[in-house]
Order: sequence, then C-alpha cells, then structure tokens
Amino acid sequence: MEDNLFLGLPPPSARPPPPTSPPPGTDQPTKSTTQKEITPAPPVPILKSALKRSKHSEPQTEVEPAGSKKRLTFKTTVDASEKQVIEAMQKIKLHITNPSKFSKASKLAIQLIQAGSINAVTSNHFIAILEAAMSSTTDCTNPSLRADYHALFSAAQDVIDCLNKNQRNRVTAWTVRAVLGNDLNTDDSFVFSKAAGRVKEAISGLPVATKDEDVEEAEALEDEKGIKNVNSQDQESMLPATSESSERVEFDPFGLDALLPGTSKTDERANIKKDAATLIKKAEEDSKRFLKSQREALILCLEIAAHRYKLPWCQTVIDILVKHAFENKERFTSRQRDAIDKLWTSIRVQQNRRKQGKSVTGKLDMNAFESLQEKYANEKISIRRAVGGNGSRRAQQWLG
Repeated sequence: MEDNLFLGLPPPSARPPPPTSPPPGTDQPTKSTTQKEITPAPPVPILKSALKRSKHSEPQTEVEPAGSKKRLTFKTTVDASEKQVIEAMQKIKLHITNPSKFSKASKLAIQLIQAGSINAVTSNHFIAILEAAMSSTTDCTNPSLRADYHALFSAAQDVIDCLNKNQRNRVTAWTVRAVLGNDLNTDDSFVFSKAAGRVKEAISGLPVATKDEDVEEAEALEDEKGIKNVNSQDQESMLPATSESSERVEFDPFGLDALLPGTSKTDERANIKKDAATLIKKAEEDSKRFLKSQREALILCLEIAAHRYKLPWCQTVIDILVKHAFENKERFTSRQRDAIDKLWTSIRVQQNRRKQGKSVTGKLDMNAFESLQEKYANEKISIRRAVGGNGSRRAQQWLG
C-alpha cells in the first residue's frame, strides 16, 4: 500500500480542489499563471469578408456631423459670368483666323457650346467667331483642318435655337461648306451618299433666280475686277457735302427744334416710317446675302464631288447629283449656271469614256457592275437545267 503511486490523488470524476493559500514564506504564483494552466483558451473568432458584413452590424465608434464629411465630386459646368464669357469669345475670335491655332480655338468654342454659354446676350459674339472662322473660303476644305471645322459647325447646330433668323441663315450657309463639303471628301460610301442627298435637297429648296440677281452678280464682278473705281475728283467733291452736313448739325446743337410744338408728332411718324422701311430693306438684304452664300456653298460642294469622279464607288452618286443640279440650274445665277454646264459636260465625257472601258488617263476603269456585265455578256448558259457549263451531257451520262 505504501508503494501506491496514486495515493492521495482525487478520483477522476471529482473536481479539482480549490487552491489553498501557501504558507507564508513561500513564493505565491500569479493569478494569470494559474488561469492559463487551468482554463482552456477561448475559440478563435471567425473572420468574415468585408464584402459580406452588414452595415448594421458594424459599430459606429465616432459619429461625424454631415457637414464635415468630404466627398469627391466632379465639376461638369463652368461657372463664369457673361463678361468672362464675352472676353473669352473675343480672344477665340482673334486666334481662330490663324490656321495653326484653329484646332485649339475651335475646341474652346465647342466647350463654350457644351457649357451652355451661348444665349441671346452672347449670340452676336458667337456668330463673330464663326464668321472669323469662315473668313477664308479655302481653310474649311484644308485636309489638316477638315475635322475641326466639321466638329465646330456640327456642334453649332445644338445652339441654333438661341439665334435669330439672320444668324440662323448664316450658320446654315456656313454649315453647307464646313459639314457637307467635308463629308463629300470622305472615304465612307454611306457618308458620301448621305451628303450628296442633302445637297440635292438644298438645291431643290432654292428659289428660281431672277434677272435682278443676275444684274447684281454682274455688277459685283465688275466691282471685284476694278472696273468701277471712285476717282479722286469724286472724293474731293464729296468733302464740301460733309462740311455742309456738319454745319446743319451744328445749327441746332442743343436739340431745341424737337421741343417746338406742332413738329414733334410729324417727326415721330416720319421716324417710325423710316425705321420700318430700314428694317424691311435690311431684311431683304439679309435674305439676298443668305441666298448668295448658300448658292456659292452648293456650287463648291458640286465641284468637290466632281473632283472625286475618278473613284469607281463615287461615280454613280456623282452622276445623279450633277444631273440633278443641271436639271435645276435655273435656281442659280448666270455665272453659276455656266459652272454647272461645265461640270455636267465634264461628267458626260467621263461617262462615255467609262462606257468604252477607259478613264481620263486612258487606263481600264470599270466599276463592279460593269465588270460583271462584261463577264457574263459572252457567257454560254445551258437551257438544260444548268447541267454542264457549255451544254454538255456528262451529268446525264454519269447518272445513266
């Protein structure tokens, strides 16, 4: 019994006795050491994915006021006053006439359009930008500037409602040059055909030219050639007239004549009639100027299309377009009618050469339809249900 090793130990099922205080003088173990030996380690918490955690379960330790939270926002509009917009337009007008700066200036003008800066107040300055861009008749068809001109005047269609009638007419005439003219220089057959159709519609919408317009055109040509020039004697004879007018103005320097009774009403009526006549005359001049610029732009489009006749896929569309212009040439002035006649004659000559299988250079030039037509013109077609290319009965003999 004395050799029993388990003597004095508690039974297996019994709980361990509480720890007894050691006698004084001995080292007392710490509380954490005894707990680490007796109590088991707590289970490791399972980490959840941050994407699967619910927002309600996350404790909010710090509550910040709504005004102190910083959010990332993107500014899509330009907050600028009308004065700043007008100053920017004036700077763009100065630089847009320079071909080397046209690309950047046109993009700035498009940004003003997209920002909604074009309205009734700034429309005159915007028209001045477009007028400066179209001051040269050849820059809009320059290969290095075609895309920029096309983008600028295409964007200008978005603000066409903010313009008055005269401004809309001017933008419409410029758009024919900058958009339709450049679309006729494309390599896309669909875009080319669509632009040619719009040119045809514009030609059909023109009024018939009158004899007065032919006379005015002839006078304008004479002025351009320098046939009508003002002599120095005429200029000297005009000097006393200006002095007389200045004396008349100085005769009533304080404007007392307007205060005299009996003359104010008649003067007001006369001024009203004069203003009305001036407005009517100005509207007529604006409409004439619009028709003139539109006709010139359409003639330019016809010339651009005719120069591309060497491309086979353009030829059919150009034939239809120039023929339509020739049939409606009475809608153009005499000088423009002569230009259309020359274009139609040139197209017909090239048509005849194409029918002979030759182009302007003398080389073989046929489109896909004409090549297939020539291929199957001499082809032998069998009448025996297409058995045998040359009418042979080898298939019947093989079938027995």
